[in-house]
Amino acid sequence: MTAEDVKRIALRILGEIAPEADLPSLKPDVSFREQLDIDSMDFLNFVIALHEALQVEIPEADYPKLASLNACVEYLTAAPASGPAGERRA
Repeated sequence: MTAEDVKRIALRILGEIAPEADLPSLKPDVSFREQLDIDSMDFLNFVIALHEALQVEIPEADYPKLASLNACVEYLTAAPASGPAGERRA
């Protein structure tokens, strides 16, 4: 999974969770919660959708590491895959 793949998937999921968000103007190094009108439940749904889409285990303690687009890309490209889709990534 490339950084561009992770970025594309994260933006798609954000668009589903916050359809009113102006994703093209999203600043990649600023937290989603600062830029988008999402609450903790929206953020949890974002993390769950990332897990399902990328087949990467994301421990609850690591949720803060997914706070911005750049942080998501860094974390998810380095994370080992855990499921069938991940087996294809190896």
